[in-house]
Amino acid sequence: MARRKLLGALLAAGVLLTATGCGAADMTKQTSPYANVSGAKTVTLSVQSWVGAESNVAVAQYLLEHELGYRVDTVQVDEVPAWDALSQDRVDAILEDWGHPDQEKRYVHDKKTIVSAGDEGVTGHIGWWVPKYLADEHPDILDWHNLNKYASLFRTAESGSKGQLLDGSPSYVTNDKALVNNLHLDYQPVFAGSEAAQITQIKQFAQQKKPFLTYWYMPQWLFNEVPMVEVKLPPYTDACAAKAPADIDCAYPTTALQKYLNADFAKHGGKAAQFLRNFHWTKDQQNEVSQMIAEEKLSPEAAAKKWVSEHPEVWRSWLPK
Repeated sequence: MARRKLLGALLAAGVLLTATGCGAADMTKQTSPYANVSGAKTVTLSVQSWVGAESNVAVAQYLLEHELGYRVDTVQVDEVPAWDALSQDRVDAILEDWGHPDQEKRYVHDKKTIVSAGDEGVTGHIGWWVPKYLADEHPDILDWHNLNKYASLFRTAESGSKGQLLDGSPSYVTNDKALVNNLHLDYQPVFAGSEAAQITQIKQFAQQKKPFLTYWYMPQWLFNEVPMVEVKLPPYTDACAAKAPADIDCAYPTTALQKYLNADFAKHGGKAAQFLRNFHWTKDQQNEVSQMIAEEKLSPEAAAKKWVSEHPEVWRSWLPK
């Protein structure tokens, strides 16, 4: 996923993990000093490297600290290493997972070191998108069969003679290279480097009314500023998803985003673990916080504080009885 910017400060250990864009430290090798501390009223949350996930953590952290009295540490970890870190007690919770069936089988069903904490309340969908102004001008561009017809519109210095398919971070788990190859499309995936860099590029294209084709996802606040329309890829099927990654030739699924807890934390994490199970909101609520962080440039804490002050009717039900 685009998924995308906190720094995890390991102050007690004297270690500073620096995260750029979507990249992050490998938490299978480093850990927070607050994770897995017996009897301590502390929680360590994994922050996936996209602003929607950052919004989840910001609000959860604010409420854990200000309503439940916990010390919360946050660490940014890429999608797959986050599962390893969670299994090894190096973080306590992942609050937004877009679907990693191999890791779920290994850690939830086989090793039983991770447990499901239920769905987040947000439905996620990844796809390929073009700006609405381009779709209005060329309606047939929304059928993938016609993409090669328009490849020349999307050429950039980075894509050379091919059309550019704009991607976010190389750390995202995507099917784009396989889709381009297997659908015989005259396109080249080009990585912006991070969600923030991708947003900047999309906004520049839109401001100049230039054509662009991009990997993107919902929910995402940017749709409020840059209306985009999805290109219809071959329909998703479970059989297609079961293929080897290099053989994928269908659209991305629509996914109910999930939360996961370390198994020991789930048993012994008390009110914090119950609160994270209860955490459940809508895409509009998440986007409200995300836009404050990404567009209005509020700090995650300030955005969370503002949202919490304005929506007590939502979060009070999350607090353990």
